[in-house]
Amino acid sequence: MAIQWYPGHMHKARKEIEEAMPQVDLVIEVLDARIPYSSENPMVSTLRGDKPCIKLLNKSDLADPEVTARWIEYLEQEQGVKATAITTLQPGQVKSIPDICRKLVPARDKVEKDIRTMIMGIPNVGKSTIINTLAGRTIAKTGNEPAVTKRQQRINLKNGIVLSDTPGILWPKVDNESSSYRLAVTGAIKDTAMEYEDVAMFAAEYFLQAYPKAICERYKLAELPETDIELLEAIGRKRGALRPGGRIDLHKASELLLHEFRSGKTGLLTLETPEMAEVEKAEVARLLAEKEALKQQKLEQEKLKRSGKRHQQG
Repeated sequence: MAIQWYPGHMHKARKEIEEAMPQVDLVIEVLDARIPYSSENPMVSTLRGDKPCIKLLNKSDLADPEVTARWIEYLEQEQGVKATAITTLQPGQVKSIPDICRKLVPARDKVEKDIRTMIMGIPNVGKSTIINTLAGRTIAKTGNEPAVTKRQQRINLKNGIVLSDTPGILWPKVDNESSSYRLAVTGAIKDTAMEYEDVAMFAAEYFLQAYPKAICERYKLAELPETDIELLEAIGRKRGALRPGGRIDLHKASELLLHEFRSGKTGLLTLETPEMAEVEKAEVARLLAEKEALKQQKLEQEKLKRSGKRHQQG
């Protein structure tokens, strides 16, 4: 199931970003440290061209630190990219961003001209909090609901950096099914966009395989359940998420699992690794190539039909 979630303002935002990009010296992309691949917008590398880019792995206080270190190394293999892990709970980490900007655009700094940066990121990734911390005042509206920022704005940080803020863009279609689910697990997609229990089962299956010890400890389980549904049932039993007659309330158990993951109560967990990303990128490329081939085939068939009709009429 590949999701479609592309509010009208996001289409407008893409056009605005394309128009503003020639005037930008550097791009800052905010990623979710728990899902660096799934929260990375493929449009950014296309739109930025060869401009340097800082990839901020935000919410690193909720992610597995060992996996985050591997992600930084992986992301920096791309030309012109500097990756760093931050959390908005430590303002000092955020305030070091201008120094990274100056290092990546030294020529601009030398001529004493403002470094023009554009900050981008998918909804609910913490972009607005980063902007407010950098500016030292509330400029960008923040909130836990995805898609709070609706239009671009320019902010002069008065330290040689000018920041263009953009609305949180989720690309027109998430072609990778696993990425769709991960975005939903972290709350980047509104909870109403997907079936809640399906999202929780996806998370449960991954946690059982990648973080069995953390799951057993958090939910005080004597032994590890074998399947996603058994884990949700075990959580329901432990937490009293029951319906009349003692049946497990799966929706309530799903809420517990997802909310506790999002708040970090389950532990420092990351939902994907660089190795997983490589496999999934190859699969998405294959699917897109197949789709394109099918599209071309249909176009050819249409052409033949039209030429056949003309031949009959002639």
